[in-house]
Amino acid sequence: MSIKLYGYWRSSAAYRVRIALNLKGLEYENIPVSLKPGVSENRQTAYREKNPQMLVPFMEDGDIALNQSMAMLEYLEEAYPAVSLLPSSEPMRSKVRSFCNVIACDIHPLQNLRVLRHVSSEYDGDPKQWAAHWMREGFKALEAVASDGPYVFGNSVTLADALLVPQIYNARRIEVPSDDFPKLIAAVDKANELEAFKIAAPEAQPDAT
Repeated sequence: MSIKLYGYWRSSAAYRVRIALNLKGLEYENIPVSLKPGVSENRQTAYREKNPQMLVPFMEDGDIALNQSMAMLEYLEEAYPAVSLLPSSEPMRSKVRSFCNVIACDIHPLQNLRVLRHVSSEYDGDPKQWAAHWMREGFKALEAVASDGPYVFGNSVTLADALLVPQIYNARRIEVPSDDFPKLIAAVDKANELEAFKIAAPEAQPDAT
């Protein structure tokens, strides 16, 4: 086993990489890095020397070391192509990438834990309302491009499902209404029936609390 994934059980970015690894049938070592206030293993010397950005996830595969989840997913597609999570042809291949980037670039960064803490402490704001607003805005765009199922883009699981499931998990945690996003919710519920998604779930991780 050469792949090591450093993550935190409730990190949606780590969650999406776990899903992809499981879907590809790859063995990996899941190494918890606590983000809990007062513990903050991500800021300690041992982890900081690996990943100066001090975020999770971080992945090692032999001589390859990556610190951004989207880079990890693209790397896994290229290094382990036997099970592909991107459509084989255009325009669907680019549509999946675009869908993923709405989550990775537009939704997720604005509800990241460090951002919510900053909103709360510096601007006297309600971090849950902040996160919920940006999730809803992103979900509106995603609902408009999703297929009629069973998964985000039809009959096959793709990276779009691997990113959407963790993001909807976050939305459900803070009780974001989902009535306006029936296609997204149906795709998530269908994906969560698969073993690869079940064993990647936050509550199934060794460091879940």
